[in-house]
Amino acid sequence: MLPRNATPTLQKLASWYPVVIVTGPRQSGKTTLCRAVFPDKPYVSLEDPDLREFAATDPRAFLRQHTEGAILDEAQRVPELLSYLQSAVDADPRPGRYILTGSQQFGLLSGVSQSLAGRAGALTLLPFTLSEVAAQYPPATIESLLWTGLYPPVYDRGIPPDVWYRDYTLTYIERDVRQLVNVRDLGLFQRFVRMSAARTGQVLNLSSLAADCGITHNTARAWLTVLQASHLVTLLPPYHRNFGKRLTKAPKLYFLDSGLACYLLGITRAEALVTHAMRGALFETWVVSEFLKAAHNAGTTPALWFWRDSAGHEVDLLTEQAGGLKAIEIKAGMTLAADWFDGLERFGRLAPDSHRLLIYAGDSSQSRTHCRVLDWRHITDAIG
Repeated sequence: MLPRNATPTLQKLASWYPVVIVTGPRQSGKTTLCRAVFPDKPYVSLEDPDLREFAATDPRAFLRQHTEGAILDEAQRVPELLSYLQSAVDADPRPGRYILTGSQQFGLLSGVSQSLAGRAGALTLLPFTLSEVAAQYPPATIESLLWTGLYPPVYDRGIPPDVWYRDYTLTYIERDVRQLVNVRDLGLFQRFVRMSAARTGQVLNLSSLAADCGITHNTARAWLTVLQASHLVTLLPPYHRNFGKRLTKAPKLYFLDSGLACYLLGITRAEALVTHAMRGALFETWVVSEFLKAAHNAGTTPALWFWRDSAGHEVDLLTEQAGGLKAIEIKAGMTLAADWFDGLERFGRLAPDSHRLLIYAGDSSQSRTHCRVLDWRHITDAIG
């Protein structure tokens, strides 16, 4: 397997807590990571009907078989087991005994908050970052990276991206959606997912999204929550600090993987992204996801926002780090243009102590007087 940046965080959590929860979307590499970090622990998949029935009907006997600990995969399938885990780790609170994985925030983390509060550490594992794949699978172009996406099976199994994302989408709808929400018309939900992908990188207008899908506002909100719980999308909030101007209050919607978004948008080859109308939104989607992944891999709460005032002036991404506030403009063009810096210059007048960066799809980085320019291959330099 490719080394994962989250490995030190997982090891650190296991040295502190008797239970560690690893969540993330399906096929993000949770099981592979846990089995690599804890090779001596028994592995139990609660997707297996026999094991799931055993854990659900006789949890004490099930846990007695694993008194030294285990990796319990898809633990949200047996939520009642968590209460018995509480008793087990209270009696023997050795750190790192049980490693639980799950692909749904609803079932797993809600049970943890009720039964294992204070006893469990949590890690969210998203698909690969560019830095994790670059050494072995260096992307030839930014278009190939955006279209391929960063889900592990696309790399380690050699499955064509469009084939894998098709099967992934069908599997997700058939398995996870039925478990999370009562969707009577799966075709309608699939339309909702595709229409959401068409809005990646945009300020969310839930009423417009609902109207375009032919569903109610409340249904759209519930379905969007399902996509969030399944780690397929995230909502980036507007920056909370008011600089004396009325600010946008709605969040921006982002898919967490550009390859999945490309499939949902019907983009069938990487070359189409050179001139595609969604190129800018997909490039921005990838950049935001890289920052989000870095925060989760480090075990920190993502501190990410965007800024837009009522006049439409905007900075694509803001992040607070040890060095202070960082303002980042994201451009999918390959040749620098003077007007790309307008938003950063305006924001710099409002927040003169902020660090300002521009990340673009070109090939050369440079340092300017009030702004650092990074090409997409060096995005890790912006995150660090």
